[in-house]
Formats: sequence, structure tokens, C-alpha cells
Amino acid sequence: MVELIHTLADHSDDVNSCAFSDSYLATCSLDKTIRVYCLKDFKEVPFSPLRGHTYAVHCCCFSHDKPILSSCSTDGKTILWSLQNGQMLASMEQPSGSPVRVCKFLPNSTYLVSGAADGSVVLWNVPLLKFHRAGRVKDGSLVACAVSPGGEVFITGSSSGDLTAWDENMRCLHTEKAHDLGVTCCDISPQPISDDGHGSECFQMASCGQDNQIRLWVMSFSDVRGFKMRCNLTLSGHSAPVLTCALSNDGHTLVSGSVDKSVIVYDVKTGCILYILTHHTRYVTSCALAPKHLLLATGSMDNTVKIWKLGQTDDLAVGRLERESERRMRETHVEGWSEEDVTAWLSDGGLTDMKQLFKVNNIDGKELLSLTKESLQNDLKIESLGLRNKILRKIEALKSKMMAASLDIPDEFLCPITREIMCDPVIASDGYSYEKKAIENWISTKRTSPMTNLPLQTLLLTPNRTLKMALNHWLETQNHGKPNQITAQM
Repeated sequence: MVELIHTLADHSDDVNSCAFSDSYLATCSLDKTIRVYCLKDFKEVPFSPLRGHTYAVHCCCFSHDKPILSSCSTDGKTILWSLQNGQMLASMEQPSGSPVRVCKFLPNSTYLVSGAADGSVVLWNVPLLKFHRAGRVKDGSLVACAVSPGGEVFITGSSSGDLTAWDENMRCLHTEKAHDLGVTCCDISPQPISDDGHGSECFQMASCGQDNQIRLWVMSFSDVRGFKMRCNLTLSGHSAPVLTCALSNDGHTLVSGSVDKSVIVYDVKTGCILYILTHHTRYVTSCALAPKHLLLATGSMDNTVKIWKLGQTDDLAVGRLERESERRMRETHVEGWSEEDVTAWLSDGGLTDMKQLFKVNNIDGKELLSLTKESLQNDLKIESLGLRNKILRKIEALKSKMMAASLDIPDEFLCPITREIMCDPVIASDGYSYEKKAIENWISTKRTSPMTNLPLQTLLLTPNRTLKMALNHWLETQNHGKPNQITAQM
């Protein structure tokens, strides 16, 4: 089972990253701070919060064998902090001054990797606190990084969708197009897989992206055979871009967080969903699994970090969760729902008091979709106007999901904020298209990109007429020239 044991609400803005060591949990935020908590009681250590960055902090990570924490920021700096007293040990600026999106220690902590928005990747010498070597990806911003168990290879992920493998000499070993719309995160299991039979040690990596998918990879590297990688499994449990993923120490469990506000726990071997956690109220931006404890941390744009205790999953729990997942997937096939499916839907929608009434009246999926204001009042004798309207709104939401599924709406026509089909698409200065009202509401309180968390250079919104024409053309082909509900809304 998974149990929510603590909620940390100390950050005043979006949580961008969280990381575990054997003794601590570190979190960082758009509020420019890093906070450090003791795993014994989840209380902040005396020197927390750490303040030194002048803009949003995007990533934080612990050294594997030294009491050092690293953080990186839009201010173009990667900072090393002492975990003994919170003292700033070094502030290392990206040579280009570009915003730094990700940082990661190599296993022996001799080197630290930092990746920036301009595609530059820098290897820093930690003992000497100075620049070592640098490289650059061909296209896109660097937004993700993972290191092999032995440290011979590290992987960077870019907003262009590429995964690139490097050695500590900054030689580019391999580049692979992994996610069409951009990589958002990658993670490597600390435990290597047995070798490939040719003396090359294999390791397992997970990557996720804007294409709503997670991919599991097996990689190997040797001086003789070079670097190889292949995708073993693609997981599509989320309904929106996946922003974060993490593999457990043994490589058996995968956790992911998404724009759909959910956290999903997978069994890596089977690819089955074990748990769906829906406690965050906004995008889930970060997740981390503790190396020596059965703990999971998830960070969100709701400004909170939630701590979960992971237990041993019994067969009954797995069966129950798989049935729940299957039921959710059937939301687009409501006509085939049984009476039990309808009562389960009522429970999920906060309408538990209606279960017995619907059961007595033998309301199945087909009957549910045919309910009207009049039938609710006259046939089911529901006197409360507010309750009737609530039921009808939820039925309309189901019909909208069915319509969207039947149309198989291309992802580029959906607003990244609302995940609904756009009526008035506009382009923001981050290069992404959004529904005009949604992005206007967003920038009224935030000056950052919903997709990258980086500051928007300008708040100017430009109508995306090309996208709107493509959307209208697609709708016409779907309707064969006849208007439907979506066209009417536009």
C-alpha cells in the first residue's frame, strides 16, 4: 500500500525538484529557496532554508559520498552547499550565463554535471571547485540528466526530444530521439542490470516527455563495444505531459508525475499500474524515491511536497487497483457500463448518497447518458435543483470525454494548461500555444512559462492563426462538413 504521511507546505511558490539522501530530503522552488528536512521527523534543519540564488531554483541533488548539496537556477549559477552548516561552498556560473535547468553529481562526486537552457552541458571539478569541460547538444534546451551506476556515462535530455549519452571526457557517445515533443526528465536505477554477455555492464533508465509517455530503456557501455541503448517498454498511463519520473534503488518500481495532477506507481517488470495518487491540486513537477527508506516525495505547482510511505503490495491490493485503472479507462465507453460501474462513478464524483436511488431504478450506463433535468425530477424524484444540476454537469463531462475519445483529438489541438480543445489559440513567448483565456489567467498571477517554468521574456500573446486554421480543417473532416458541439463552441 501507499500511505500519505506528511505534507510540507513551506515553499511560497511552485516546487520544482525534490531529492533524497540517506538522511535528508531537499526541495527547491520558484521562490528562489532550497529547503532541507531531516528524514527522522521531516522537520527543517537549523540552517534551512538556503538562500543564494536570485531567480527560480530548478533542481537540487545530493553528493553520493560527501555532505554536499547542489542547486541550480535561472540565474545561470550552480551552487554547492555544506550540509554541516548550510554554508555556500561555491557559486559556479555557466560559461554562457544561460539559465541552468538541471544538475547531477557523478557517483564518486569528483564531477558535477550542469545543463542549461542554451543546450550547454558543463562538467565541474568538485574538489577544485572549478570548470572542467563542456559540450553542447545539437538542438533544444537541456532539461534532464541521469548518471549510470558506475559513472562511466551520463545521459542528458533536451526539449527537442533527444537523449544524449556522454562520457566524463565529454565525448558524445550516442543521440536518440526519445520523445517527439520534448524530454522532461530521465532517471537511472542505481543498481546495474547483469552484463550483456560481452562484458558490457547494462543499466536501466526511464525517460518521460511532453508526448504523455514514459519509456523504459536498457543501456550498455564498454570501451570495446561502445554505447548501446534500446527501448524495452512504453507506458501511457497519464493523460497529459509527464513532467517527472524516478526509478527505485532496485529498479523494480517506477514513479511518475504529470500535468494531469496525478502520480502513478508502476511495476517495472510488467508495466502494470500499481497505484494512482491524486492528492495534488496542480501539476506534479517532481518525484523522488529514497535510497534506503520506503519513502516517496512528490512536489507540485500547488506549492507542496507530499511524503508517502511505500509498503509491500499484496495481490489483493494490486487487483483492486488494476480494476480501478480499468474502470477509469472505460470512461469513454459509458454506454457499456453496468449498474455497479454507475454507482462507482457516483462515489468518485462525491454523489455517494445517490447510489441506492440509482441502483433501485436500475440505472446503467445507457440510462445514465439519457438522464435529463425532467427525468431526474419526475422519475427519480430528486427535489434539490442544485443536486440535479450537479449530476447533469458530471454527465455532460462524461459525454465530453466520450466525444474527445471518438474524435481522437491530436495533442497539438489541446491547451497544455486545461487539456481541452482550443478555441482561440495564441503563442506565448516560450514558443508554446495555449488557449487565450487560460494563458491570460495564468500570467495574471505568474510570469513564468506553464511548460518550462522559466520566466517569460514578454507577456505578449500572438494569435496562432495557422494552428486555428488546421484545427478548423480537422474538425470539418471529422464532421464531414456538419457542425458538432465542439464546432459550435468555437
